[in-house]
Amino acid sequence: MALSDVDVQKQIKHMMAFIEQEANEKAEEIDAKAEEEFNIEKGRLVQQQRLKIMEYYEKKEKQVELQKKIQSSNMLNQARLKVLKVREDHVRTVLEEARKRLGQVTNDQGKYSQILESLILQGLYQLFEKDVTIRVRPQDRELVKSIIPTVTNKYKDATGKDIHLKIDDEIHLSQETTGGIDLLAQKNKIKISNTMEARLELISQQLVPQIRTALFGRNVNRKFTD
Repeated sequence: MALSDVDVQKQIKHMMAFIEQEANEKAEEIDAKAEEEFNIEKGRLVQQQRLKIMEYYEKKEKQVELQKKIQSSNMLNQARLKVLKVREDHVRTVLEEARKRLGQVTNDQGKYSQILESLILQGLYQLFEKDVTIRVRPQDRELVKSIIPTVTNKYKDATGKDIHLKIDDEIHLSQETTGGIDLLAQKNKIKISNTMEARLELISQQLVPQIRTALFGRNVNRKFTD
């Protein structure tokens, strides 16, 4: 039985409604899937960028921490150097004060005469020469001249050898020298300095560790003292 035009139109509308519904459902499904994929991709990108940002700031934090350590180390080293400089300056001040007081020994002629005698004899034992020139301060010339016979006799008694001593009349020790003598032999090719400054320098080199300990206490980081 043939369908009427009305029925045909109804079926066409029904089919169109069905197709439209299917299309809408498919479109919703596609939209939902696209939204899901978008959210997944967005989450992946956000996480990726988040990790990059975290890595960037972790790197920056490490750099800042390293700079702080370097700065702290530099400041500590500078502070240590300043302390060492102050200490060395103080040690030099102590040695300079010792030098000034050493010069006062010459005020006691009796005591200074004995010191000169010892300094000359010590130098002569080191030289072990027959002819020796003594170089002195201008103000010590007469004092040294007066003790030469005593020194000559003591040297002969100790070594069994004669010695000829003379005072250098051309060149003198500086008047600023705190005292003592220089001994020369072999046409001035050999020289022994036994001035007060030279003796103080020699002694100070040996005693500086003890001086530092006396002034600043024992260095706990130092294993050896010699």
